[in-house]
Amino acid sequence: MSPELEKCPRSLLVCEKSNFMNEKSRHDIHVSKHSFNYKISVLIPECAVLPANISGVISNFSPYYLVRDLPVYELLQDKSHETVVQKGTVYAVSYNTKIDEDNSIALLPSGQLVLSLNKDAYEQLGLEGRPSLYNHRKAMRYVVTLNLRDKTLAPGTKRYQRVLSGLKDRLPLRYDFLFTEHNTDEDKTLYKLLSQYKPVEHKAVLSHHTLKNLPCPTLYPSDLQGTTLSCDPHSFLEWLGAVNLDISCENAADSFLSTYICPEPKSSVSQALLCTITGFISPEDVYLLLQELRKYFDEPKFTQWLSLTVHGFMDSPVSWGATEHGFLKGGENFYNLVCFKNQDYWLHMATGAHDGCPP
Repeated sequence: MSPELEKCPRSLLVCEKSNFMNEKSRHDIHVSKHSFNYKISVLIPECAVLPANISGVISNFSPYYLVRDLPVYELLQDKSHETVVQKGTVYAVSYNTKIDEDNSIALLPSGQLVLSLNKDAYEQLGLEGRPSLYNHRKAMRYVVTLNLRDKTLAPGTKRYQRVLSGLKDRLPLRYDFLFTEHNTDEDKTLYKLLSQYKPVEHKAVLSHHTLKNLPCPTLYPSDLQGTTLSCDPHSFLEWLGAVNLDISCENAADSFLSTYICPEPKSSVSQALLCTITGFISPEDVYLLLQELRKYFDEPKFTQWLSLTVHGFMDSPVSWGATEHGFLKGGENFYNLVCFKNQDYWLHMATGAHDGCPP
């Protein structure tokens, strides 16, 4: 076997257990800090049809916009500063940029503009930053974080003019961007602001199908670590990934190089609904969906639990909050919530080797 295949990159899985009704529960904070999401997967055992109320929440997700060839300095212009930065509801990320090869940009609702730059671009820009946490022996990448809500970066100040000059003259970066804004108003302020660059509006795409006779782990809310009753978190997430990828979980030991079976203890469910939403999805929309999924158990159901998995962009410059995200080999950047009938939940937060620890 190739030495490269034998190497298994380090990954980090943080697990929490709580109850949604617990006043100290931090599920809402965790959801809000994962800003750049491109896919949601929902698995509901013993369900064949997507409930209308859940479908309604998804159909009301905020639209997102693809803007081609947008100069980065446009995010600092006076009108942008007033509409995008001060309003605090806009998410933006450079599109089709690779964080291990290209310069990547992200704008958070907090007003933080994050620029992940290669060494040449960083030196040309001439703004203060720090070496990437994931450099090798020599610093080849740098991260510049600008708090656009800082008074020293208000339009008209000397520092503002220096930053604007850097992005407009010294390093005139232009990229395709994805934008989304939670609670967009009817006059589409963001759309009008970007109108000269001909933004293309998109809606999140929903797909769902029913799985038949699915081998399914037996989960108990009190047993997060899988000591005696439930499978352990790694095994559960591996099984969940296999289900999402339509990989058989009933492989028999035969001549195949590798096989996979559902972890023990397990049972077979007659049907399960797998629902996938793709697009640029804000944390606020994720939270609204989570609230609706919790209501699923208001009426008696055969299943004891359901699962919500949220995937972040693999090439986003940040993962949790403003924590730097790195790719390495897998670009892991997701979290999973297992919601139980009694309002208990498990939270799994996963990152790769080039990420800080989730909050």
